[in-house]
Amino acid sequence: MSEMYIWDIMALAPTMVAATKLREHGSEIINKVAYGDDEVILTRRGKPVAAVVSLKALEALHAFEDARDIAEAARARREIKKHGTVSHDEVKARLGL
Repeated sequence: MSEMYIWDIMALAPTMVAATKLREHGSEIINKVAYGDDEVILTRRGKPVAAVVSLKALEALHAFEDARDIAEAARARREIKKHGTVSHDEVKARLGL
């Protein structure tokens, strides 16, 4: 398969690449993601199984998840201040354990 052919395939479906193509065209895929800011979805039997994304995109995802976790922790602290906590024994009793 020529180098041109895989990118012709990607032009039709720019984010989908068969995982089997990764071995043969891995460096091209990585360069396209790293320097072109593209994202590539790897497929097996036509089903998405993994993604190749830039480090910048991964760092943004982690930052988003961290911010969401911090917001959730703050919400939980406010709820504890408002309603207090429940002991382990009380939870077991409520559940009939």
